[in-house]
Order: sequence, then structure tokens, then C-alpha cells
Amino acid sequence: MRDTFIVAIKAILVNKVRSLLTMLGVIIGVGSVVLLTSIGTGLQAYVEEQFAALGTNTLYIVPGTPFSEGGGFGGQASVIEGTKPVLKKQYLREILRNNREVINDGLVMAVAINKAKYQNTEQKVSLLGTTSNFENIYSTKTNKGEWFSKIDNEKKSAVVVLGPTVAEEFFGNIDPIGKKIKIGSKSYRVVGVTEKKGGGFGGPSFDSYVYIPLETMYDDLDVQFIDNLTLKANEEVDIKVAIKAVEETLLKELDEDEFTVVDQTQILETITGILGMFTIGLGGISAISLVVGGIGIMNIMLVSVTERTREIGLRKALGATPNTILTQFLIEAALLSLIGGLIGLIIAYLGSLALQPYFPAKVTMNAVLMAFGVSTAVGLFFGAAPAKKAASLSPIEALRYE
Repeated sequence: MRDTFIVAIKAILVNKVRSLLTMLGVIIGVGSVVLLTSIGTGLQAYVEEQFAALGTNTLYIVPGTPFSEGGGFGGQASVIEGTKPVLKKQYLREILRNNREVINDGLVMAVAINKAKYQNTEQKVSLLGTTSNFENIYSTKTNKGEWFSKIDNEKKSAVVVLGPTVAEEFFGNIDPIGKKIKIGSKSYRVVGVTEKKGGGFGGPSFDSYVYIPLETMYDDLDVQFIDNLTLKANEEVDIKVAIKAVEETLLKELDEDEFTVVDQTQILETITGILGMFTIGLGGISAISLVVGGIGIMNIMLVSVTERTREIGLRKALGATPNTILTQFLIEAALLSLIGGLIGLIIAYLGSLALQPYFPAKVTMNAVLMAFGVSTAVGLFFGAAPAKKAASLSPIEALRYE
């Protein structure tokens, strides 16, 4: 077996360029499969981290029924597609007043789109009206300045906190604290800029919002309804008990199909399920190139068998069995595929490192094992036909072959 491996390696090294071109399909296939699955895995990990930062006791109240019976997003996903606005800010007061034993805090969020302008820069922005406790409930700290206060909300102060993406678009390297931006027909003073966070509610990321006191938004933009309520349940309370208590309070004002109370687990399971299917789909599409690479290996190995017919005849004449010849060519095909898989894995790993500053990508051990396993299997599968052809050659006919 040792000699067979040495012969296989020498056969590959004799035609370096041809061997490299033969591996190319496997390199591309393995590289794309590993890279795309690493992006999917990284996205799942990123989503889980975002939800973990909010804790397991967070509840969300959204209009409509965003989840289907099977657990996925339904056709009425309010944040994504928009549903009939039914939630009002006073519902939060009623929930907190009637459920003090299970709910300890909550906030209201209303989203609107409007034009914002600073000097010569003008563009549409996503406004998120909320209260001062958004900073704590969503773990969204400021990188510069500070959050608007409870008093700012009560006095309807004309102040805003910018997400870092918005701050960079309008101010570049200029410190925005104390500067004023015009939203609609009114000017607002920038009091803070948040840290980079990402995430979002099916729309812009947290970094792309302009945060404004809720009462200011109601007064200036004539907003009547809200997009969702976020609640923090007491740590010692069963989350299902908290959901039931909140639903009972809201059913006094709304019909059952007009709102949905969900917890982090349900949302996380739905999103990770979608991302899992997304990852499988990406891997399946990119695996097509592995098939192409395997066909390339089979073609070259068939050519190699033809070129080395006399060599095969000589080996058989000296006592090599058909199984020995079969093993030799199978090892050559597997080595070609395995080396190509290793190169593809290295390229995918370097690609994931390059992507990490801009996009979550994570090469896992499962992806590494899959790369080696799949590339070896491709070599063995597509190398079987050439190896069988070589093993079945008659030694006399092979020795006479020109």
C-alpha cells in the first residue's frame, strides 16, 4: 500500500499542470460549499448572540399574526409587510398596571420614514420613536453623547440619538453631538450616537435608525399607532404564564387575531429555521460544481489509463493483480480530489477571514470534515470507472499497445 501511494503521488507530480487543472473543479466546489455554509452558520450564530443579549424574558407584542401554524412567518408579518395598525401606547400602561407580578418593564416603539437634512446632505431616514429605557432593554449603549432622558420624552424635546450608520452618512468624521438636523420641517439637536449593533426588526438595522422621543414623534409627526411593544418579564416567572397574562389584558381591547404576543424562543426558532434552510440551499447549489469537478477527474483518469496502458500491462505481467491496479488508480483519483479539497478549504477559510469585518462568517469543524469527506468521496466515486477499466485490461494486449 505504501508503494502504491508513492506511485500515485509520482503520477500526479509528473503532470503538475494537468493535475492542477483536474483539481480546479474540486477546489472551486469545496471552496464555495465551505464558504457559503460558513456564512450561513455565522448568520445563525450572530442572530443567537443578538437575542441572547436581550435575555430570555423578553416579550414582543406585534399587530396581526406574523407566525403561521407551522411556526414560520405568515403572510401578515407586520414588521416586514405591514398590517392594520391597532396597537396604542396606552396599552403598555394597562399591561404594566394589571400585571405587576409578572411584567416589570416595557417600552413602546413606533417607526416612520421621513426626510432628514444636514447642510447639503439630504436623504430619507427611518425614525424610531421610543422611550428612554430602550437603552437598557435592548442593550443599546451610546458611543458618543447620551440617550435622551425620561424628561425629554415628557417635555417632547426636539432631540435625537443617531445610529452610527446615519451619523457617518450625515456627518462623516465630524462630531455630531450638539449639531442640528432637520427632519420634516423641524430641527432636532443630536444628543447621542449609538454603538455599532446591527440587528433590526425585519427592516433597517439598529445602526440605521434615528431614535426620537416617542412623545415628540407623536406631537411632530402625528403618529397615532405603534409598531410593537416590548416587555420584560420578571426572571422568576414562567414565560408562558407572562404571555397568557398579557394576552388576557389585551383581549379586553382587541380581537384575538389583531395581535400576537411572542417570546424570544419562538422568534429565534423561526429565524434559525429559515437560515438553516438558506444554508442548505446555498450548499446544495454550490455542490453542483463538485459534480463538475468529479466529472473532470473521471475524464482525466480515463485519459491517464489510456496513456499508461503499457505500464499497466507490465505491472500485470510482473504479478500485479486486478485489485492492485484498481487500488492504484482509485488512490490517484482520491488524492487528486483530496488535495483539491484541501486547497479549496484553505481558500474558503481565508475568504471567511476577509469577510468577517463586514459579514458574519464562521468555518466550523463540521464544514472541515465535510470538505475532506466529500472531496474524497467524489474522487473515489468518479475514479471508479477509470480504475475498473485499468484493472480489466489484458496484460498481453496492454503490452502490445502503442
